[in-house]
Formats: sequence, C-alpha cells, structure tokens
Amino acid sequence: MEQYLCIHGHFYQPPRENPWLEAIETEASASPYHDWNERITVECYAPNGAAHILDAEGRSIQIASNYAKMSFNFGPTLLSWMAQKRPDIYQTVLDADKAGQAQFSGHSSAIAQAYNHVIMPLANRRDKETQVAWGIYDFEKRFGRKPEGMWLPETAVDLESLAIMAGHGIQFTILDTAQAKRFRPIGGREWRDATDGRLDPTMPYLVRLREGRTIAVFFYDGPVSRAVAFERLLSDGAAFASRLLASFNDGRPWPQIVSIATDGETYGHHFRHGDMALAYALHHIETRGLARLTNYAEYLERYPPSHEVELRENTSWSCPHGVERWRSDCGCNMGAHPEWRQAWRAPLREAIDWLRDSLATHYEQEAAKVLADPWLARDEYISVILDRSPANVSACLASHATVEVTPGSTTSILNYLELQRHSLLMQTSCGWFFDDISGIEAIQVLRYAGRAMQLAREVFAVDLEAEFRDRLRKAPVNDTQYRDGADVYDQRVKPAMVG
Repeated sequence: MEQYLCIHGHFYQPPRENPWLEAIETEASASPYHDWNERITVECYAPNGAAHILDAEGRSIQIASNYAKMSFNFGPTLLSWMAQKRPDIYQTVLDADKAGQAQFSGHSSAIAQAYNHVIMPLANRRDKETQVAWGIYDFEKRFGRKPEGMWLPETAVDLESLAIMAGHGIQFTILDTAQAKRFRPIGGREWRDATDGRLDPTMPYLVRLREGRTIAVFFYDGPVSRAVAFERLLSDGAAFASRLLASFNDGRPWPQIVSIATDGETYGHHFRHGDMALAYALHHIETRGLARLTNYAEYLERYPPSHEVELRENTSWSCPHGVERWRSDCGCNMGAHPEWRQAWRAPLREAIDWLRDSLATHYEQEAAKVLADPWLARDEYISVILDRSPANVSACLASHATVEVTPGSTTSILNYLELQRHSLLMQTSCGWFFDDISGIEAIQVLRYAGRAMQLAREVFAVDLEAEFRDRLRKAPVNDTQYRDGADVYDQRVKPAMVG
C-alpha cells in the first residue's frame, strides 16, 4: 500500500504597519534588521526558497525550494509586505506554488488563510464572513486560482466558520487530533471516542455542517509536529526523516498520509538551518522512494474520506484550554516571566469587542445612506485594499454606491470602509497571545483601535475613545512603567497618531 507524506508550514507574521503611515517603523528588538518581517525573511522565508541539501561530508549537493515540495499558507498581510519589500522572495513563493501544481497532479501546494489571523470562534458571524471572503480574494489575486483549502488561525475552530468556508468552496482544513470529539465510518451507526489518541490521523475525515454542507479535515501528527517545533528534531535531517517514516504502520489497510503542521518560521527562524534539515529530509525520502510526497488537495482527490468526525468546538492548537488564551488569564504564556499574569487579556478582549460593536452600529446607520449594502461593500473592499488605483477605486465604489461617485463622496465612503478595515485588524490574534498588554503585538492592536476611533470622530462625529480608555483601565499591566491598559494606550498609541 502506497505511503504519502505531507509537510505543512503556516507562514505568518502579524500586520506591523503604523496605521497612520501604512509603513513599518523601526523595531529595535529585530536588530540588526529594520523590523521583524525583514529579519525573519532573511532567516526563514528566503532560505526555504533555496535550501541547501548537504551530503555526509557537509558539502552542498543540491539547492531546492522547500515550498515546492510541501503544503503551505502565507498570511495575506505578510504577502502584502513581501510583495512590496522583497518581490524576489514573493515571486519565489508564487513560482513554488506553480511547481507544486506540476508535481501534485494539478493541485498546487498553497492554501488560503482567514485574512488577518483573528480567532474565528471569538469573531461575530459578519466578521467571519469578511475574514473568509478577504482571505480567498487575496489568495486568488496572488496565486491566480481558487484555493482548495484554508488555514484557520491557531487552528481555532467552530462549525459556523467551517460552514462559511464550505459555502465559499473551501474543501478542507487542518486541525490537531485533540480537536476531534468522536468519529465513525461514513454510514455507520456507532461513534467512537476520539480522545487520548484513538483517532488515526493518517486519513481525512468528513465534517457535516448546516444546510447539507460538508468539509474535510486532515489531522496532523501531533507528536512529530511538536518534536519539530519544540524538541530540536531539526538538528539532524536524517533523524527528522526517520521520525517521519516511523509514523507509518504496515498494519493500516489504506493508503496512509502522514502529515505534520508547524509554524513555517520553525524552518530557519525558530531553529537555525531548519530549512536545510527539511530539505534534506524531503530529498532523502523522495529520492529513495520511502514515501510519496503529496499535498492535502492531491490526496483528498485520490482518497476521499471514508470516516466522519465530530469536532470539539472552540479549541485550538496552542491553548489546551480551548480559545481562552485570547480572552482570559488561562495560564498560557511564553514562559519568560513566570511571575507575570495575563489578567489583562479579558479587559482587552472586552474593550475591543465593545469597540467593534459600537463601530458596526454607526457604520451600518451612516453607510446605508450611501451604500446599497454596507456589509457586502465591506466584503468586496478587499479589491481596493489590493489595488488602490483611481480607476479601480471608482469602479468598486460605483458598484455599491447609491449616490453619485464624486471626489467628496469617494472620500466619505473610503473613510467608512477604512474604519471597518481597522475594526478587523484590531482583532488580530497576536494582541492576546503574548505575556503583557505592553508588548508590541498588543500595542499594535491598540493602534488599530485608535485609528478606527479617529475615523469614527471624523465621519460619524462620535467620540468613543473615553469609554474605550475606561474599559482599558481594568487591564492590569505587568510592566511597572505603566499603570494600566489605558496608560499603555496613552503612552504608546496617542503619540503615534497623525491628524
């Protein structure tokens, strides 16, 4: 029975641009580079496009693109930066996707991602719809095709999000086995408990959704993925290959797919020369015929699910408490400051959710005066985000406006839609992931919120900042140079504002 191997890399960086300048400012912690995007490109994104394969004597015998041999997704906001700042690496990624199509029976290797990495179970339905629509549109414009799969940020899953994805034609996603509740053969009556390793991850599973929709789920090999990410398995390419192959079992009567999934930055940024270990393992396995390299879409076409699964909703790959890492002091942190607490997470989440809902109310009321469907206009605003040429802006607005598109009305409508863009960006997951509200990721979220409130003052004549700051006062700060979350906002966001 044939054996299939799929390596998935989730390549992502949070949006870092100053919301008023639309440019990334110098990040001292990324020294000697200008910012973290630049540094990680040098350490990871570039090397994986041209990885050296070494022989036993340490001599380079081949240079290969890891992207062309694996499954991957790139965050849309990262690709936007890359297209502008490192077009050479950007083109390498696009070329690798085309090369994958040639290798994997017409199925390219890249899959889409929900647009700006929000925790989908914590978003409202409207925002889920836009996240999926923007992620797909961005993918289509860059890769020139429709995506077959979509990555859920932090693999955070709920059935509503899966139904939205399936409604947009997404065929599969990737999860951790711990996110499965129970499974059974399709057409079978008896469910089996999926906990404690009872679910076999070497086949895809069908998830049944509302309105007769379905989506396939691939479960990655958790132990091997964790060994890659956290246990220095990448220190030896041969050992990496052996560990991958050890996951196959001759006793399985089906064509097995062994897949792993990690942050793509593991290969070079988190672990130096991890790109070379990956290249060696793929080369070793492929050239010796030890397994057939594949991607999820190719395997799914050949071997559709024979089993169905029910999922544990509101779970993720990086928080054993579900999705609490992004809304409470659940105990998950980076470990660098064991004495710190994350009691700030809940007040920050509550403040952002309140602001999101307040902005939505004003947007819906005011934008309805000039737009036929304000929320459809937001869903399709991604076309302007990707192409701000005057002709494209005019065409997009004309298709939604109920008033004449003049310079004045154009400015007003764009401000409405920009306000909503920042309302989405302020929900980026990284704002809650790390250890303190004074960290650069949380400050970035607060800056997007600040820009959204500034636009609200301009276009709605409403000031939401005072109440927002009151809510932030409930957020304690570990860094003693700040009193509370409102003080972080005052010191790190207000001075950055322009206009």
